[in-house]
Amino acid sequence: MNKIHLIIAIFIALLAGSCETGSNVVVVYTTVDQIFSEPILKEFEKETGIKVKAVYDTEETKSTGVLNRLIAEKDNPQCDLFWSGDPMRSIILKNKGITQPYRSAMAKDIDPAFKDPQYHWTGFSARARVLIYNKNLMKETGIPLSIFDLTKEKYKGKVAIANPLFGTTTFHIAALFSALGDVKAKQLLTDLKNNDVIIATSNGDVKKRVVSGEVSCGLTDTDDAFEAMKENDKTGFVFLDQGGIGSLIMPNTLSLIKNSGHPENAKKLMDYLLRGETEAKLAKSCAQMPLHKGVQVPANIPSLDNIIPMKIDYDKTSKKLDDIQDYLKEWAEN
Repeated sequence: MNKIHLIIAIFIALLAGSCETGSNVVVVYTTVDQIFSEPILKEFEKETGIKVKAVYDTEETKSTGVLNRLIAEKDNPQCDLFWSGDPMRSIILKNKGITQPYRSAMAKDIDPAFKDPQYHWTGFSARARVLIYNKNLMKETGIPLSIFDLTKEKYKGKVAIANPLFGTTTFHIAALFSALGDVKAKQLLTDLKNNDVIIATSNGDVKKRVVSGEVSCGLTDTDDAFEAMKENDKTGFVFLDQGGIGSLIMPNTLSLIKNSGHPENAKKLMDYLLRGETEAKLAKSCAQMPLHKGVQVPANIPSLDNIIPMKIDYDKTSKKLDDIQDYLKEWAEN
């Protein structure tokens, strides 16, 4: 072999090696808190040998940062799999033509209510919207049992809610519009504002204000509620409107990105995340409720069988979110 042929052979070998290394990765964008999602992604790496490159949202821009990035990258996708903390963003991406269908065998026993009919997203491990409260500060007023109770005079200036332009609070407000209708939902938000509701920067900020005693109670998610109770045994939580419209249930969702660089690895990761074992880990680490039947979870984790859910259409709720964006911006800033 002459010198030129040797150089060509070495170049081809190096190119093949780099392609092999480049193909043994999967890129995931997620809105799920890094403290909970990263350990599971690391375990997938360890079990499969596939390198996971993850992009996480920040607490303050929860669910909007990676969503906007995925939309911006539509014509040149950099992400293979989107792991969302709620269905809303997955539906938005579907409607913009950014995702592709995938029917995972690992989700065959998950209720169809938690799956896109065309399989552009599949739900697993769910959280719920709840009211957390400071037990010391609730002795005189009593614990609210309905979101409408929060508009009463005795709770004036004592209730916190995260900015509705971000995160699961956006989903919650859109769901209220879907469940109540525009007129009743707007009246509820007007009454909350007139009752001096505190608009916090995030669900985590709501939790901190309740734990510290700055406010008596606040709307947040079950994972934040359990964290609050770990930090302070004077903190409790309640599922609201169990005799009325019910509590909002929010499954995590997974979506394959269309024309991504590593589709087969994305399917492997999606299958891995949809296992009952993953739900068991999320139940233990952040109090999420499994959608698979028979998953072993800690005794203090509530069962979806015992919660009256808010009856909503996830797709219609996502569309409603678009309709009320300007209204929510005005409500939050004025």
